[in-house]
Amino acid sequence: MSTETDTRNPLVRDGAESTGLVAAGAVALAALLFALSLAALFQQLSLTDTLAGVPVSTFLGGALVVLGGAVVVFGVGSRLGYVETEPQASAGMVAGIAFGFVWFVAGGLVASQTIGVGTIGWLLSAIFVGGGVFAVSVVTREDIGSTLPAGVLTAFVGLVFVTGVIGPSWVWNLGWEQQASFTAGFTIPTLTLFSSLLSGWAAAKAYGGFGARGRHTGAYTLVYLNAVSIVGVLFILLAFTVYKGIGGVLNGFAVGAGVGPTSTVVLFGIAFSFDWPVYLPFVMNGVGLMNEFNGVLPAIVGTIWLVVGAVLFAVPLGVGAAIFLTEYAERGRFTQAVEVATNGLWSTPSIVFGLFGFAFLIPRFGNGKSLLAGMLTLGFMLLPLVVITSREAMLSVPDEYRDASAALGVTKWQTIRSVVLPAALPGVVTGIILGVGRIAGETAPILLTMAGGVFVPGSQTPDIVGGFAFTSSPPFVENPVLLDAASALPYQLYALITAGVGASGNVANPDEFKWATALVLLVVVLSFYAIGIAARYYFRRELNQ
Repeated sequence: MSTETDTRNPLVRDGAESTGLVAAGAVALAALLFALSLAALFQQLSLTDTLAGVPVSTFLGGALVVLGGAVVVFGVGSRLGYVETEPQASAGMVAGIAFGFVWFVAGGLVASQTIGVGTIGWLLSAIFVGGGVFAVSVVTREDIGSTLPAGVLTAFVGLVFVTGVIGPSWVWNLGWEQQASFTAGFTIPTLTLFSSLLSGWAAAKAYGGFGARGRHTGAYTLVYLNAVSIVGVLFILLAFTVYKGIGGVLNGFAVGAGVGPTSTVVLFGIAFSFDWPVYLPFVMNGVGLMNEFNGVLPAIVGTIWLVVGAVLFAVPLGVGAAIFLTEYAERGRFTQAVEVATNGLWSTPSIVFGLFGFAFLIPRFGNGKSLLAGMLTLGFMLLPLVVITSREAMLSVPDEYRDASAALGVTKWQTIRSVVLPAALPGVVTGIILGVGRIAGETAPILLTMAGGVFVPGSQTPDIVGGFAFTSSPPFVENPVLLDAASALPYQLYALITAGVGASGNVANPDEFKWATALVLLVVVLSFYAIGIAARYYFRRELNQ
């Protein structure tokens, strides 16, 4: 049995341990500053508030000074041999260009705004500073080239905040005719966010010991911080919408026997009536002069029917086209042209689809806005994505599945129906989920092809199912409801916010009504997402059995 003895100099060993703690603490501090800057940027944390007994701006500045100093300490400690690392000869050309550009901007701003030199002066200063930092990053060893530019810049930004050069009341007027300006409420969080990312990356590289391992650690840190920021922004958006809209949605809410409206359901010619035990006026009422509480039920129903109609139109066509292109058509110019066309259609702005519906569909459906025109317009928007995702999902099915099915003497269509489609269904459902998330919130196509009133009475809720009637002449079925204009949540929200439509009569407070409508729209869209995700999970489970 052999034992290993640490033969390093005690100073080096102790330095490695202490400097490693410095690097780990720097990464943690960068993550904390990243979170605080996001909260301040979205006004969830005021710069005039206090943290640890000091103003937020001063706290952020002091933390940036500590973070920058820690990054510099680690780099210098590595260069002097107090910590074992494996740095490469240079930080790399990419890092040099990035650091040089950042310091070019910083040097130019300091020279022009603080020293007050002219155009030539600040340009020369920026080139000198940026070029010098570029040289430091590229020429010196990686431990210095990666940490010194990032740490010094972070500490410099922190000192600017601590000394009050940029404080809570700071404003930079750009001098344009539109009187544009940068305020402290935007500048301080943004600079803190950028500096924490920059020094967090450098500290993570240092913690990984530089070299290939350090670069991987730095890249992972950036990815994690960006992922956290995406989740944080989403959470803030949802929380802010709920906070602003929940009061309007719950206005008049009641629970109890017989408190809700009476509904009648007809089954096999027999009418059944029942009273809802829950009363939520905002989602169960329309608008009426006699209503104690008004709501958006017609817009909710219109939105749901829009999405359902678009899906029923686009999904069979899109999946069928994908089957033909993948399983039957030979790879050639035709399939390449279809790929280009579908990608181009999916990238087409929604207003173009709205104009198409306005010019092509409306004249053929009674020359007026209608629910059917809106369904088909959104269906045409959804169709390209269904084709693209369905085809990619089918192409991902291994050819061994097809060969095994053919070896059993199964026909091509039976193979597609029983083997290829079930294996591709999770991918197809994913494409439908993405498409529904887009079309459910579109406003421009609805505005041009379907939009009716904004404050719609509950009696005008579109009854698609009950509107069907059989006739003796082609097409042997009619539904006048499909040819009527209707409301939808995106259009109603657009009208409330931008078209100058305000509350009147018994309608709730205008701002409350707007945010409550936005919250209901968000819930409807997320409900479609939940249905799609549940369907995808079900098909994946069935496929893996």
